[in-house]
Amino acid sequence: MNAHLSQLTSLRFQPLLPGWLLWLLAGLCLAVTLAALLRRSGGAWWRGLSFALVLLWLAGPLLAHQTWRDLPQTLLLVLDQSASMQVGERAAIARNAAAELQAEASRLPGLDVRVVPVQSARENASGQESGQGGTLLVGAIERAAAQIPAGDGGGRIAGIVAITDGQAHDVPPAQPADPGRHANTPAAPAFPAGNTNVPLHVLITASAEQTDRRLRILQAPPFGIVGQNAVLRVEVEDLGPHADGGDATATLSLKRDGDDPIRRQVPVNQPQDITVPITRPGQMLLSLEASPLPGEVSTLNNQAIVQINGVRDRLKVLLVSGAPNQGERVWRRLLKADPSVDLVHFTILRPPDKDDTTPLNELALIAFPVRELFQDKIGQFDLIILDGFENRGILPTSYLRNIADFVRGGGGLLLTAGPEFIGPGTLQDTPLGDVLPVRVPEEGGLIEQRFQPMPTALGRRHPVTEGLPQTPDVTPDPPASANAQASGWGPWYRALKADPDQVQPGAQVLMTGPGQAPLLVLNRVDQGRVALLLSDQIWLWSRGEGGGGPQPELLRRLAHWLMKEPELEEEQLSATISDGHLIATRRSVVAAAAMQVTVIAPDGSRHPLELASRSDGTASASLDAASPGIWEVTDGHNRAFAAARPADPLEISDLRATATVLAPLAASTGGSIHWLGDEPARPHVPQLRLIGPHDRAEGGSAGSAWIGLRRQGAHVVTGEQAEQLLPGWAVLPLVLMLLLLAWRREGRS
Repeated sequence: MNAHLSQLTSLRFQPLLPGWLLWLLAGLCLAVTLAALLRRSGGAWWRGLSFALVLLWLAGPLLAHQTWRDLPQTLLLVLDQSASMQVGERAAIARNAAAELQAEASRLPGLDVRVVPVQSARENASGQESGQGGTLLVGAIERAAAQIPAGDGGGRIAGIVAITDGQAHDVPPAQPADPGRHANTPAAPAFPAGNTNVPLHVLITASAEQTDRRLRILQAPPFGIVGQNAVLRVEVEDLGPHADGGDATATLSLKRDGDDPIRRQVPVNQPQDITVPITRPGQMLLSLEASPLPGEVSTLNNQAIVQINGVRDRLKVLLVSGAPNQGERVWRRLLKADPSVDLVHFTILRPPDKDDTTPLNELALIAFPVRELFQDKIGQFDLIILDGFENRGILPTSYLRNIADFVRGGGGLLLTAGPEFIGPGTLQDTPLGDVLPVRVPEEGGLIEQRFQPMPTALGRRHPVTEGLPQTPDVTPDPPASANAQASGWGPWYRALKADPDQVQPGAQVLMTGPGQAPLLVLNRVDQGRVALLLSDQIWLWSRGEGGGGPQPELLRRLAHWLMKEPELEEEQLSATISDGHLIATRRSVVAAAAMQVTVIAPDGSRHPLELASRSDGTASASLDAASPGIWEVTDGHNRAFAAARPADPLEISDLRATATVLAPLAASTGGSIHWLGDEPARPHVPQLRLIGPHDRAEGGSAGSAWIGLRRQGAHVVTGEQAEQLLPGWAVLPLVLMLLLLAWRREGRS
C-alpha cells in the first residue's frame, strides 16, 4: 500500500532584524506618520507607505512550498483470548468476527491492521502480571499503542476495536471496583494515555447482557482449633439484568473432605456465616457449591474450596524428673521453646522415705500433688514424660495404673531410663510395665561403655528418625579404640541392655546401642502411644560431646509423634495437585511392591492408579486432574484429599458477557458498544469507515451498523522550498519612488 504525496504553500517570515528592534522601528515610523497627519503635512500618506514597505521587507516574508507523504493509519484489533472467553461459543464468535474485520479493513486504502491478543494475566509471559490475574485488556492496548511511532500532524492509530466478553480487570482507577453492581459510573480518562482522539469500539461476543451466579468467600480462617468451630463468611451473588432479587434464595452445599454434603437454604446477595467444627488436626478441605441460577451463563464460579488446618490448642505436657539431672534442663528448654506446648514440670527432690527433720513451715518446696496430677486431672494431659523416674513409693499402684489407662485411652507416655529402671520394685514391675514396649533384665541390664547410637534400617525410614542431621553410616562395629572419633553422632557412655527377644509384638526399634541392643523403642497400645529411651545420656549431644547430635530435633519429633502429629505418622497417604496433575504418594516404613489406589474425582467417577514403589519406602504416581473441586485418593484404609482450584480465580469471578465494564471507557473516547450475537457462523460485525473531522462533527464516530476510524493526518515531510516575496532589488526602487512622491506633494502644499 503506497501513500499519496501532498503539497502545501504557505506564507512565512524570516526577519532580518531582531524582533524587538523591528517592533521599535515600527513604533517610531508610526509616530512620525501620525505626527505628519496631525499637522496636515502634504505627502504624509506616501511617507507612511514607504515606512510600511521598508518594515515589511525587514520582516523577511517568504513563500514556502512543502510536500509530504501520508502515513498509513493503524487499526488495533484487540482479540480477547482469556479463560472467560472459552465459555460457550465466545471463542468461535471472536475468531470469525476478527476474520471479517481484517478482510474489510484490507479494502480500505491507507489502513493497516495490528492484531493484539490478550490472554489471562497468569498465562502471559510478563512476570509482573503473573501474580495479579484477570484480563488485563487495557494494559495490552497501552503497550501495543506505545509500539506504534507517531508521525507529523497527528498519531497513526485510527481506532481500537476490542472483541471481548466485556470483562476487563485493569480499567482506569476512575472506574468502580464492581461496575456491574452500580448504575452510575464516572467518566473514564483519556485512552490510550495522553491521546484523546482515538475511539475505542467494543464488540461483545453475545447478543445482550447475561446473567451469572457466583459464590464468594468473604472470610475464611486459615487455622482452626481442634474441638472448636471455625466460622466462614460467604455470599451467593446473582449478577445481571435478569437476576432475581428481593427474597430469592439458593441452596448451598457444604462437603468436608469425603463426607456427605450438608445442604441449607441461604438468601441471595446477603453475607452468611457458616459454622464448621474442627474435629482433627491437619489439613481439612471444604467444598462449597451454590445451586445453579436458571439462565446463567456458567456454573463454573458457583463453587469454591476452602482449606483450614486443624491445630491443637496448647498441647499439655506433664514432665516429672525423678531427681535433678543433666537432661532435665534439656527437656525443659525444648518444651518451653515450643509455643504449642503448655508444660507442667515437677522434680522429685525429697522422696517420702528420706528422713528430714526440717519443719514443714520452713521448707520452700511444695508437696508433689500426686492425687491432683495422676487421678483428678490426668485426662487433661496429652503427654506424660517420666525422666529418670524412680518410684520408691512416690506413686501408689493405683496411680501407676491410671497412667497405664491414660495410655490405653489415647495418651502419650515417654520414659528416659537409667540405672533406676532395673532392679526389684522398678516401674517394670508395676501396672505401668504392661504398656512398656520392652523389658530390661536385672542381670546384665546396665552397660557402661562408650558407644555410638545408631539408627536401624527401620529408623532410617521412620518419620521420627528419618533424615536427622549427621545421620551416621550403618556400621555394627564400634570404633577401633575408646579414643577414636566416631563419624556422625557423638558417643554416649551408659545404656540399658534389653533383650531383643523381649520386645513387644508391634513395637518399633528405631535406634540401637551397645551390641545392637534396642535403644529407642516405640509402640502403640490400644489408642495411645509409648516411647522408651534406654539411656539417660542424650543430654551429651547438647554439650557437643564427640561432635554432638540431633538432640533437639529428635526429642521434638518424638514428643509430637506421641501426641499424634499427622506429619509424623508411619503410614501416610498424601495427594497434591499442581499444574492440572494429581500426585498421589504412599509412604510406609515397610518396603512394599507397587500398589494400587483409587482416585475419586469431584464428579464421583473412580479411576484406578498404580503407584510405583521406591527404595525409600514411598510409592507415587500422577493423574490428570483438571476438573475443579476436591479429589480423593484411597488405598482401602487411608484417605487423602487434594483441591483443584482454578488457575486464575479473578478471571472466573464474573463470567457474564457485559457492556457495563468498558462502556464508560468507550464513551469517553467517542467509541461505541456493539453486540455480535450468539451464532458463531454469522456474527453481527459492524462496517468499518474512515472518517475525517467534518464527518465526526456531523454524524459522530459510530452508528447502529458501522464504526468509525479517524483519519489522524499523520505524515512525513519529503521536501520544502522557500522564496522571497520582497527581494531587495525590487523594494529599493519602490521606496525611492514613494519618497519622491511624498517630497513633491510637500512641495505643492
